[in-house]
Amino acid sequence: MKRNAAEPSTVFGNAGPRDRSTVIREGSTLAVGRDVAAPTEPTAKTLRDTRRWPEWSPSVGGVESADRYVEAGTTGRVRVAGVWTPFRVTAATRLRWDWRVAGVPATGHRVERYPGRSDRCRVVVEVPLVAAAYVPVCRRALDRFADLVEER
Repeated sequence: MKRNAAEPSTVFGNAGPRDRSTVIREGSTLAVGRDVAAPTEPTAKTLRDTRRWPEWSPSVGGVESADRYVEAGTTGRVRVAGVWTPFRVTAATRLRWDWRVAGVPATGHRVERYPGRSDRCRVVVEVPLVAAAYVPVCRRALDRFADLVEER
């Protein structure tokens, strides 16, 4: 179930003063989203850039992959909590990608356009309901990601 940026939504949790993210239930996932003051295409490219993941993801300490920009079938390993773990991108387009980490379905990632706006977009990390405890980490990641793409 895709959410239109203009539609009302159910928001979970309390955002802190710096945290401008929202959490919306979309079927069997929680969509942690944050608006960023950056154009859609460069933002989506940065989200798919494996070399940049450690800069914005608090849980990724390193990445090794033959592909700099993820596409369907990209494989590699990520260092999480000091342990190298294999990953595989299961689906990818210009504006979204999903992956499995250690063979387990993990987060989805997408960038949404704002109709009529070329200077803003929304970045969303989709978290399976069973991993709801990961939402605070995603909120922190989205704040760091926004800092990264907004400084251009």
